[in-house]
Amino acid sequence: MFSRPLLAAAFTVLAMTPVVAAERPVSKVTVVFDRPLPNVPGKSMRGVIVDYAPGAASPAHRHPKSAFIYATVLEGEVRSSVNGEPAKVYKPGENWYEAPGAFHGVSANASDSKPAKLMAVFVLDSNETVLVTPSEK
Repeated sequence: MFSRPLLAAAFTVLAMTPVVAAERPVSKVTVVFDRPLPNVPGKSMRGVIVDYAPGAASPAHRHPKSAFIYATVLEGEVRSSVNGEPAKVYKPGENWYEAPGAFHGVSANASDSKPAKLMAVFVLDSNETVLVTPSEK
């Protein structure tokens, strides 16, 4: 008689415990150049390569309010959504633009079996040191 209530309590606790999905791998960002713009005092051009392992994604984020960003897919396919627009899959050679302070809600490898890579070129204030700030909106 004691075992039935105990078993029922155990099932209740298990049913109320949230299931945690495996975390997706995150992207790897490498700065490949950072040069001041000679005719634009206080501004620089900074290039980064973003490598996505299969299934990898970047957390939702924003970039500096001074940054204009141009991203081009180099390999694989990248799913991206900026400022709440529907997510789009970009293939090698395709690109998009992010305005200063834009919200980048989706940035992910579109494939769970193949890697992807993009190059992002930032035009931003030379004194900016943080390129990505996690953000929910």
